[in-house]
Amino acid sequence: MKNLYFFLVVQFCICFVSAQSFDRTKEFQKFNGYFNFYYDDDTDKIYLEVEELEKEFLYVYSLSSGIGSNDIGLDRGQLGNEQVVFFRKAGNKLLLIQPNLKFRALTQNKLEKKSVEQAFAKSVLHGFKIEEESNGSYLIDITDFLMRDAHGVSARLKRTKQGTYSLDKSKSAMAFDRTRAFPKNVEFDLTLTFSGTPEGDYIRSVVPNPSLVTVAQHHSLIELPDNDYKKRVFDPRCGSYPITYYDYATPVQEPILKQFIRRHRLEKKNPGAAVSEAVEPIIYYLDNGTPEPVRSALLEGGRWWNQAFESIGYKDAFQLKILPDDADPLDVRYNVIQWVHRSTRGWSYGSSITDPRTGEIMKGHVSLGSLRIRQDFLIAQALMDKPFAERDDNYQPMLELALARIRQLSAHEIGHTLGFAHNFAASTNGRASVMDYPHPQFELKGNTIDFSNAYDTGIGEWDKITVAYSYTDFPNDAKEAEGLNRILQKAQSAGLRYMADQDARPMGSAHALAHLWDNGANAAEELKKVLEIRKIAIDNFSVDNIRNGEPNSVLEDVFAPLYFFHRYQTEAVSKMIGGLDYNYAVKGDGQQTVAPINRAEQENALKTILTTLDASEIAIPKNKLDLFPPRAVGYGRSRESIKGRTGISFDALSAAETSADMTLGLLLHPERASRLVQQKSLDKNQVGLAQVFTALGKTTIENSHKDSYLNEVQQTINFRVLFHIMNLAAHKDVHPQVNAIANAFLKKLKTALNNTGDDVIASEMVRRIDAFLKAPASFKVIPAPKIPDGSPIGMDCMN
Repeated sequence: MKNLYFFLVVQFCICFVSAQSFDRTKEFQKFNGYFNFYYDDDTDKIYLEVEELEKEFLYVYSLSSGIGSNDIGLDRGQLGNEQVVFFRKAGNKLLLIQPNLKFRALTQNKLEKKSVEQAFAKSVLHGFKIEEESNGSYLIDITDFLMRDAHGVSARLKRTKQGTYSLDKSKSAMAFDRTRAFPKNVEFDLTLTFSGTPEGDYIRSVVPNPSLVTVAQHHSLIELPDNDYKKRVFDPRCGSYPITYYDYATPVQEPILKQFIRRHRLEKKNPGAAVSEAVEPIIYYLDNGTPEPVRSALLEGGRWWNQAFESIGYKDAFQLKILPDDADPLDVRYNVIQWVHRSTRGWSYGSSITDPRTGEIMKGHVSLGSLRIRQDFLIAQALMDKPFAERDDNYQPMLELALARIRQLSAHEIGHTLGFAHNFAASTNGRASVMDYPHPQFELKGNTIDFSNAYDTGIGEWDKITVAYSYTDFPNDAKEAEGLNRILQKAQSAGLRYMADQDARPMGSAHALAHLWDNGANAAEELKKVLEIRKIAIDNFSVDNIRNGEPNSVLEDVFAPLYFFHRYQTEAVSKMIGGLDYNYAVKGDGQQTVAPINRAEQENALKTILTTLDASEIAIPKNKLDLFPPRAVGYGRSRESIKGRTGISFDALSAAETSADMTLGLLLHPERASRLVQQKSLDKNQVGLAQVFTALGKTTIENSHKDSYLNEVQQTINFRVLFHIMNLAAHKDVHPQVNAIANAFLKKLKTALNNTGDDVIASEMVRRIDAFLKAPASFKVIPAPKIPDGSPIGMDCMN
């Protein structure tokens, strides 16, 4: 029925007219909609009819077709910024003005409103010459406004060092298959070609003629929602994203900063009923170009959200369907999940079109990278014991693991478009949220890795809290604040934790519970499990991890994610050292504000993370090295391969060097080093930077192995240790005490190395220390071979 309606609307809205209010539009193709517009095919121009001045509407630009490179970051279906705008007459022009909504005066006093409007700058997006006026309506030529680089394609290409490009209008044109008019929105689509000189490999790898880059850009003019939507106040504990503005009409005794959550409009048909259908359910549509079995997995995972809406008394309030074949994914009337193709795997993300005035989500738009599932399949292929020993079609176990991850990915990205932020502390509560980044959770049964519980199978308890806060219907407005606080108190009483992006990123962040791609309530104990699983999987790894007929070179690609399988749990453990436990506490909620991690846990974390710098733990077993020959023709190394310094041969020493450098970059991060100094000053019994250096030295530089191969791997690791300590000794953005402690350790180490006798490696370390001490300002860390792409698992909110 909806498809039929869509067809009739399009047929009704496109027509040729011979008599109308504007003389110059006779015989032009006319589109009737929210704005009427006309197309003159003789001049290839678009004319817009403006009936109301000073009336606000929403303008959104986006890409309807992209470039296909994750590194460049210009994807099919990528939304631009939404902007509230209006037309104002100025002489013989109509100005398209974007008001400054960051600074407002929400009052009935018109002069007070005007004083704030005049105090802060606004933006004139474009000036249009009035082509004709008739009965209070204006006709303007919007061709140049549409045929411009609104999305910033050329700027992005320059920023990513792919070359200098400019729009070539001679090779650009309107695209009428996606230019349409509807009662509440009009959509313009254009084919844009950018010409320039290619400079980067990314653009060369994805464009047939990299001197001419053609994409499709979309413009939407959208009616703003009515005033019946009710804003909901933002609370830092609620797990949602805020919109923020300053209201200068606020009484002096109240905060001028206003924050409200982003959410869809949702109301019960029967507000007094315990369970009720919604007046208008939230309906999402899956890209009809998504193949099976991915399609079914995405539908299943996305529908998990209805469990959360059921928990607050809604029936079928969240629905997921297949997008009609004739629907445009960029049409604001559809919440869409797009299946996006790129040349390399990359981030999936959930974005939205939101009313900037209120925070009401008007359209959710999810972009899922299609190569992601292949990396999850590869991880399963690497960890399974001889999956292709007996037959080559034994792919189902690996496919099931990959599909289980895709179900969670669907729920995760949809969650962003429902208004929810990441919760990177959820993994400490089991699997409390799909808004965490999940690492596959395997179990050991003897020497067998069990994959049956790798990923979750439904919505989490924290997700029910966020839905309750954002979407619970409060018939009595006076009870809303009390009810919202009760929801958050319930979460606190249940021990649910919430920490967002800013406290979870690996480099420099300090929260000991908020991590990406981790598992377990205690990161150090979980790392021990991960290393044990990694060891068994490596012991089992063989030629039977690839199919018959595949080049042996492919084994190296399968092995890479297994070798670095511990990387994210290592990140988590590093943050426990000098780490803090804190909450987004508000006065009176009873939560702990901030406290250091106790000494015993920090020491356990330090001991555990140092195992990743021990050659006996991290070296690739010698009996596995003959699995990795020089690459076959047509199967060269890629960005996801293990890098080395030995040319065509596989470099086992560099593999360990890369792994060690990852650990050391986390453990000896400058901000962590400064925190350790402060931590020790506040509690002399706590772990300090000197203690970390001492333990690090014993595990690495003072450690030797009887086996010559393991000893060489250890020496490779030890040089990385030396470089990272030198980095702290010379670093300008640390407390001077860090420099002092690091320099003292280097001098002590030099003395110890001089006492080892005629040792070539010790002598080389002493030489490098002497050179550093003479000119520390000129020191630069020699880079280790780059770690293969990893994050996300299957290669994040804005995710």
